[in-house]
Amino acid sequence: MDRERRKTIGLQPLGRSGDLEHGDQKQPAREPDGSPAGREPDGSLARREPDGNPGGRESDDSLARREPDDSPAGRESDDSPGGREPDDSPGGREPGGSQNASELQGDREAPRQSGPTADQSAGGSPATLRRGYTTGACAAAAAKGAALLLVTGEAPQTVEIDLPAGFRHAFELTGWQRSAGDWAVCATVKDAGDDPDATHQARIEAVVSWRDTPGVEIDGGKGVGRVTKPGLPVAVGEAAINPVPRRMIREAVSEVLEEHGAGRGLRVVIHVPEGEAIALKTLNPRLGILGGISILGTRGVVTPFSAEAYKASVVQAISVAAAMGNKQLILTTGGSSEKYAQAMFAELPEEAFIQMGEYVGFSLGHAKTHGITKITLVGMAGKYSKVAQGAMLIHSRNAPVDFGFLAKVAAESGADQRLAEEIAGANTASQVVDLMTEAGNDGFFEQLCMHACRHCLKHMNGDMTVGMVLITMKGRVLGRAEIRG
Repeated sequence: MDRERRKTIGLQPLGRSGDLEHGDQKQPAREPDGSPAGREPDGSLARREPDGNPGGRESDDSLARREPDDSPAGRESDDSPGGREPDDSPGGREPGGSQNASELQGDREAPRQSGPTADQSAGGSPATLRRGYTTGACAAAAAKGAALLLVTGEAPQTVEIDLPAGFRHAFELTGWQRSAGDWAVCATVKDAGDDPDATHQARIEAVVSWRDTPGVEIDGGKGVGRVTKPGLPVAVGEAAINPVPRRMIREAVSEVLEEHGAGRGLRVVIHVPEGEAIALKTLNPRLGILGGISILGTRGVVTPFSAEAYKASVVQAISVAAAMGNKQLILTTGGSSEKYAQAMFAELPEEAFIQMGEYVGFSLGHAKTHGITKITLVGMAGKYSKVAQGAMLIHSRNAPVDFGFLAKVAAESGADQRLAEEIAGANTASQVVDLMTEAGNDGFFEQLCMHACRHCLKHMNGDMTVGMVLITMKGRVLGRAEIRG
């Protein structure tokens, strides 16, 4: 960049916070190697949530909008008010679009089964889908760009950051502003790839300013929601920026400080100018995330994957397992629960583990058709409490968490009236888990498993053994049951 341009950038006015001057919008860059932003380096699919998205991320609690990886609001989790569930991430997808589930996401990874992937190549068959990037990744890139502009006085055209998915990606930047070395602004435009995400093309801005003390302070500005209810990964009163995006922002900015030997700290404020309007298309308001979207993503990438393609991959995985002589399958909703299930059932071969996403009834039916005689479901209480209610498609759009049902089961398990009423008024399934765990009521979780097993057997008309193991997000077993029908 020439000297004249640098000078102009240094004189640009910021205006009111959250009302930033916008430069020309640019699309985020593709992978440094020029490959379509679609494939993971190893060719694997990133987790997604069914409901038109392959289901992957799992969290038993997430902030709302769903953006899929890892957060407050977003897709990416299995637990949230009204049934939206975080499976490792806040939020989730809404029928009309929402912060994508894939963002969250994180855990939601498409099953490892073999077969065509969602984004096989750059070249262009109708089945080829282009990968995108989460709001968390975009926020980290914008923050790094603003930090570089503040520290060096030069506006970077692109920045590379490390993604939790295991590779670096270069993001194109825009909207550079700087004021006499006190603060700097940089932005990027979110590219969700071929994912129908409400935040696609949203402008993600970072305002970075010096602080007198070392360290990196992170907050949300205009268009980034505030958490007003308990039970989410971010504390009440905080900006809805999930833990993984916070870490990504901190690491990206710290890299700049270390590289240039800066002895001061930085304050980073993330803005999404259209975030408040976008949030109305998500479940954020119901989850108590007010004023904007959530900054989400546990992997940094959003991998499109259709519901039909996802279900086809589940059928293929079941078919392979049966062909290999397996009579027992372990069904999970995503990568995190599968990891814990594999440790529990280490004697079973890898093909016996199936990531079914939200498609419980669909997977059970095909397992029986293929001659499977025993199925064990392993996962988190937010999603599997819905199976206990009788739901066989457990995406939040189809089956919200019924807190009245959970209160009834709690009472049947010995909870007093006060505790039952507290459960009935809970905000998330994770909150219910905490309440019953603190009360030492293990029978509650066993009863949930029993209810779920009965409904599964009823769905398949018996002639099978069905078990369930409920776990926490860290893999601790809450309860288990098994019934032979």
